Amino acid sequence: MASIFTKIVKGEIPSYKIAETTDYYAFLDINPLAKGHTLVIPKKQIDYIFDIEDELYKGLFSFAKKVGKAIESVVPCKRMGITVIGLEVPHAHIHLIPINGLYDMDFKQPKLKFSQEEFEQIAAEIRAAYEKM
Repeated sequence: MASIFTKIVKGEIPSYKIAETTDYYAFLDINPLAKGHTLVIPKKQIDYIFDIEDELYKGLFSFAKKVGKAIESVVPCKRMGITVIGLEVPHAHIHLIPINGLYDMDFKQPKLKFSQEEFEQIAAEIRAAYEKM
């Protein structure tokens, strides 16, 4: 059965796309912990990140690095937090979260709310930074 992320990749569900390659897709998390919180996925639906074949795995993290650098250039932060939890959606994904302290990545904290226009603006700014790299 197709995951929500597979449906996003296929265009069946809209997303605030940041970047896309043949094998990978990055888009804003709609329940973000921080402005610019982005999800990075392989287009191929694989549930557990450690089940991804080595070349696809390496490429996923290389793609995430470039996306993370683009986010950092747009959203002021001390670091780009990175986490893989993998329980909420059966499709391997990396969370890229701009952080200024350890607790900025606490998933128990309230999520930020942005309007559609704000999400679109954030995505456009990060996408433009990504395309310049």
